[in-house]
Amino acid sequence: MNSQPSTQSRHLPVMLMESLENLNIKNNGIYVDGTLGLGGHSEEILKQIDSGFLLGIDRDSESIDLANKRLSSYNNYKLFHDSYQNLKNILIELDIKAVDGILLDLGLSSFQLENNQRGFSHKHSSELDMRFDKEIDSNTADKIIKKYDLKNLTRIFREFGEERNAYRIAKMIKESDFEINVLSITSIIDKVTPYRFRIKTYSRIFQALRIETNKELEHLESFLSDFTDLLNPGGRLVVISYHSIEDRIVKHKLKDLKNEKAIKLIFKKPLIPTNEEIQTNKRSRSAKMRVGEKIG
Repeated sequence: MNSQPSTQSRHLPVMLMESLENLNIKNNGIYVDGTLGLGGHSEEILKQIDSGFLLGIDRDSESIDLANKRLSSYNNYKLFHDSYQNLKNILIELDIKAVDGILLDLGLSSFQLENNQRGFSHKHSSELDMRFDKEIDSNTADKIIKKYDLKNLTRIFREFGEERNAYRIAKMIKESDFEINVLSITSIIDKVTPYRFRIKTYSRIFQALRIETNKELEHLESFLSDFTDLLNPGGRLVVISYHSIEDRIVKHKLKDLKNEKAIKLIFKKPLIPTNEEIQTNKRSRSAKMRVGEKIG
């Protein structure tokens, strides 16, 4: 198992400067990095809050360990192996009523994608695990494939992967007597997908399985239902999403809160990465950032 992030994983986080600028960081503020990863965003936040405090949250215990090493020269932070949807309970535990900023960088980290034992990438031969939290979650992607019927498997491929051949791929998987792993799934995709479309189809199917395995949209919707209660007046939420469904969920919730005069939108349209960033960090190409500020 990979124990250290590769050089690629050390790339700066997606839209790093925009994230920091739009958090509107105060030196004595309290900030939450709800998707800690390897701690890239958190490290940059800590550089700006000498008298403030940072909470880092991640469902992946390996990421927590690596981020803790990265941030060890600071003493004004605390990391939690948990989901950002449980932020309210974390703040109660710390006796913190509200914070000044929350950052969510959704999706998969480079470190997870490059790990050749967890099944996140179609490029590595491995079991089809895909869990963010291997210590708590019992549902792996291969178990989901085994227990879901054809209708439900088609649904997640179509809804979460936006895959046009969702039914054909799901049907072949359910009719297959192969052991379910990364290679067996890609081999089935190869049979129904023209060569020039295969890479995109791999990505869509693996994305759909990952989203379903980790209940990512449920965690996002749960968090968005009450995050304004966790922000101080003037506090900001910054969300970077990579999937159209995630972005729609964030867009509509922020719009509703704007209409309720609970927040103001910092931008009418989402920020997107520059061409220069896309060239140096391919993961950023589908990123969209939305920012809301609590009124009151």
